[in-house]
Amino acid sequence: MKITIIGCYSAMPKIGNNLSSQIIEIQNEIFLVDCGEGTQVGLRKNKIKFSRIRHIFISHLHGDHYFGLIGLISTFSLLNRSADLHVYGPLGIKELIINQIKASGSWTKYKLIFHELSSNKSQLIFQSDFIEVSTIPLSHRIYTNGFLFKEVNLPLALNREAIDKNDVSIAYSNKIKQGFDVVNEKGLVIDNSELTLAGKVAKSYAYCSDTEYDESIVKLVNNCDALYHESTFLEKHVKLSKTTKHSTAKQAGKIAKLSNTKLLILGHYSSRYESIEMFKIEAKTEFENVILAEDSKIIEI
Repeated sequence: MKITIIGCYSAMPKIGNNLSSQIIEIQNEIFLVDCGEGTQVGLRKNKIKFSRIRHIFISHLHGDHYFGLIGLISTFSLLNRSADLHVYGPLGIKELIINQIKASGSWTKYKLIFHELSSNKSQLIFQSDFIEVSTIPLSHRIYTNGFLFKEVNLPLALNREAIDKNDVSIAYSNKIKQGFDVVNEKGLVIDNSELTLAGKVAKSYAYCSDTEYDESIVKLVNNCDALYHESTFLEKHVKLSKTTKHSTAKQAGKIAKLSNTKLLILGHYSSRYESIEMFKIEAKTEFENVILAEDSKIIEI
C-alpha cells in the first residue's frame, strides 16, 4: 500500500502549499481521495496516470476538498477517456458537478457515476476481491466522511517445494492461493495447508479529513496500520479548533493513541504557521510514531 500526498494544507492555496488530495495505491488499484484546487497539477508533478484513476472519494463539500474536481473531470474528457469514473461524496455533489458541466456545455465522453452519501453511520461503499472501503463519519461544520481502506482476502503464498513433493500440477496455482484443496496427479486430495505459506499481511489505512476531536471514530479506525488525521491548529489556537470544528496536532495524537494505530500522519495545516515542525512535536506528546504529510511525499505502508 502506498500513499502519495498531492496536497495537505487547509483553506487557501499558496505557492508550495497544495490543498487536500491524496492518491492511495492498493492491490493494483489507484484511488483519489479529495480533490482540492490544483490537484491536476499535483497529479502530473507526481507522474500519476490519469487513466488509472477510476474511483474518486470526496470527504465533504468545502472548497479546499473538491474545487479541483470539475477541472479533473473535464480534463479526462479532453484526453478522450472512455472508462467509467465513479465519484463517492456527500448528497448534493452530483447536482453541483452536473450544473457546472451543463453551464459550460462540456459533457463527458465517458460514464460519470455518482455514489451520494448521507448516512451518519459507517457504510461499506466499495468492494472488490482484495479491497474494501468504508466511510468514517466525522464531526465537522457540514456533513463529512473519512474513508477506511482495507486489504481483504489476500491470497496465500505457494510452497513450491511442497507442491513438487506432493505431485501437484502447477496449473492449480490460483486455486491453491485461494485456499482450495486440490487433487494431485495420483488422484489424492491434498490439503491446502500442506501446499501454502502465509501470504502478505493485510494492511489498512484511515483517512480522516476535517473533524473536531471526536473519540467516536476510535472504534472504526482501531488497530489500523496508518491514520491520516487532520491537525489544522497547534494548541495555542485550541479555541479556534472548537469554533471551526477542526483538531489540533495534540488531539490527533490522542486519537492515534486511543485507536492503537501503528503510524500517525498529520496534515491539513493552517497556513498561519511558518513551519509545520511544531505539529509533530505537539502530537508526539501523546503518540510517538508521527510523520508530517508534505506535498509530493510518498508513504509506504
